[in-house]
This record gives sequence, structure tokens and C-alpha cells, in this order.
Amino acid sequence: MKALYAHGPKDLRLTEQPSPELGAGQVRINTARGGICGSDLHYFQHGGFGDIRLREPMILGHEVSGYVAEMGADVTGLSLGDRVAVSPSRPCGECQYCLEGLPNHCQNMRFYGSAMPFPHIQGAFSTELIIDQSQAVVANGISAEEAAMAEPLSVGLHAVKRAGDVFGKTVMVTGCGPIGVMCVLAARRAGAAHIIAVDIADFTLGFATQAGADQVINPQTNPEALEPLKAGKGQVDVLIECSGAESALVSGIACMRPRGVIVQLGLGAPMTLPLMQITAKELSMKGSFRFHAEFAQAVHFMTAGLIDVKPLMTHSFDVSDHAQAFKTAADRTSAMKVQLRFDTEMSA
Repeated sequence: MKALYAHGPKDLRLTEQPSPELGAGQVRINTARGGICGSDLHYFQHGGFGDIRLREPMILGHEVSGYVAEMGADVTGLSLGDRVAVSPSRPCGECQYCLEGLPNHCQNMRFYGSAMPFPHIQGAFSTELIIDQSQAVVANGISAEEAAMAEPLSVGLHAVKRAGDVFGKTVMVTGCGPIGVMCVLAARRAGAAHIIAVDIADFTLGFATQAGADQVINPQTNPEALEPLKAGKGQVDVLIECSGAESALVSGIACMRPRGVIVQLGLGAPMTLPLMQITAKELSMKGSFRFHAEFAQAVHFMTAGLIDVKPLMTHSFDVSDHAQAFKTAADRTSAMKVQLRFDTEMSA
């Protein structure tokens, strides 16, 4: 089998290695598609992000789909050849937070492609994967490309869940990369009455419109466009901040109504917050980190035709052409979601 390792900044290597052994309760997957995420780009471009750095070669990737090739003892509910979305979330089920029903905060989380612990948690960009049965969600009703979008959609669903009841409310999403657009899709499915998408790139705002945003704003080309949303004490009930940029969060807070809810999803540099506004408006501020139960729900929404992610999938490359794939994924003016093809590599 082959796996795509990051050895450091701008150093990706497709490496041949032995196929892993299959154990009881496990499933061998022939990988089909893998989406390049923002964290994959950080590892590729900078060798890490924030204080997190690669300290050994690490397989990238956590947005994958594939086909059931072999099943170990005690595996039920799957059949050979099933198309599956593979959840990268592998909580231990035994730590304090797992037992409290917060598996996304597992103290022993094995989330694919993470350099947070050492040894690193190897990722899923490989032609074969051995997964726990619990990671496989059958996705026979959709394409492999769509199934690989379950992970980013889960992130958006979790963020909207953290916001609470958005039915009939005005929701602003700042930062309209793949995760931001997923939040637009999730907010629309949850019954938001009016969705405002904010980004400094018209290209990404176009995808937000396709996803159901009622209003799009580019504050870089139209600096005054946010002013009407600040009228009174603000017009926005829920802010989902996906960019990780201080300027986006601060300008969004200025648009918030009293007792509105802020969900901070984007990760970035440390921020200075307008605490006077947060206090005076009695705003609630929440974080949103990863997901767990939302993964199966994401697959259900796609297979039932309730959420359409296909317009977001702009490019795909054979894994052997990973250099061009990562270059394309880094260009926010021409790409939304870039996927790697593993099944074509396997048959080559």
C-alpha cells in the first residue's frame, strides 16, 4: 500500500509500505477519496500550526471514504463492497469526558492526522485503512466524493448545534471556506430564517449563495455593507465565526443583538475581544471543536437528499499528483474543496 507523509514544510512523500494487519472488530477499507483540509495545508505549508509542529513524518488526511474490502471477527452490519464514509474520530470511551458524553473532548483521542500528541496520530491518506467498525458509516446512496465530505459537514453541524435553536433567526457566518459554507448548509437545514455570509473573497461567497445564504457581504470591497446590521443594538441573533481572524469576530460582534450567541469555530492567532460590547449586550460566547455524533447525521442528510455538498467539490487529483493538489487547495481564488483520488492510484 501507499501513504502520503508530511516530513516538514513543502515536503510530501508518497511512500510504499506493508499493508496493516486486520484485527477483531476491525474493517479493511480500500480508500477511494480524501479531501484536503485546512489543517493538512498548515502541515504542508508550515510544518504545523500555532505551537503544534511535526516531530516525525506523519500521514496526512482525515476526510476520507472508501469500500469495505475485508472484515475481522465480530464485525456486523457491513458487507463486502459497501461504500462507507470513515469517521476520523476515535475516542477511547473510557476517560472522564467520554463517560460524561463529550467524546469530542476525549483525553485519549486518536483523531487522524494530528501532531498534537507524540508519537503523532497517523492520518488516513493511504490506499488502505484499518478502521474500527464504529468508524464506518454506510454511504451506498451517494458517491465516494460526497461520502468524503461527511467530515467537514459534521464540523458545520456541530457548530450549529452549539449555537442552540436557530429556527427563525438571523445567522451570520464569517469566513466562507469549506467549513463556513458547511455552516451555511447546516443553518439552513436547522431552519434559520435569514443567513448572512461574510468573506473577503467573492469566489467563496458565490459558494455560500449556492448553499443557501440569503445575503453575502464582502467588507473588503464594500466596507460600509455591515453598517445596517449594526442598527439599533444589532440585527444578528447568531454569529458563527469560521475564519479565525480577529477582525471578522470584532465586526461580527458589532452586528449582534442583545443576548445573541457567538460560536467561535475558526482557529487562528490570539485575539483581543471587545469585552465591553460582549458584556453590555449580554452575549453568550461558545467554542466549537470537532464533532462526534454528527458524523452519522451528516451521511444521513446527504443520502436522504436533504443537504447537497456536490457544488463544493471543485477539483480532484490522483494521489500521485499530490503536489499539484495541495497547490490548488491553497488557492482560495479558484478552489473550494480539493480531493485526492486513491482508487485510481490502486488500479494504476
